[in-house]
Amino acid sequence: MERYFVYMLRCLDGTYYVGITNDVEKRVVQHQEGWDPSAYTHNRRPVALVYSAEFSEVTDAIAFEKQVKGWGRKKKEALIRGEYERLPGLAKKVFRKVCG
Repeated sequence: MERYFVYMLRCLDGTYYVGITNDVEKRVVQHQEGWDPSAYTHNRRPVALVYSAEFSEVTDAIAFEKQVKGWGRKKKEALIRGEYERLPGLAKKVFRKVCG
């Protein structure tokens, strides 16, 4: 049975990188070693693993990775802290009712 992981790294500059892999430890080492000069994390090392979630279906992992990549900083940090109840209220865009 395959396992897939969505993981989040905190980069040296304080930004977050979200990715997907089937081996978190190996992938973090690759980021740390700067194996790909064109990678987002290459010039933002060292990085720290701050979150990972395991999936048995690759399609579920890909969907979650895409979802988290679209989140703002506060929502990502709530996920890292395990504050799942706060996630719905931390939408990036806030729509207000306009009275006319």
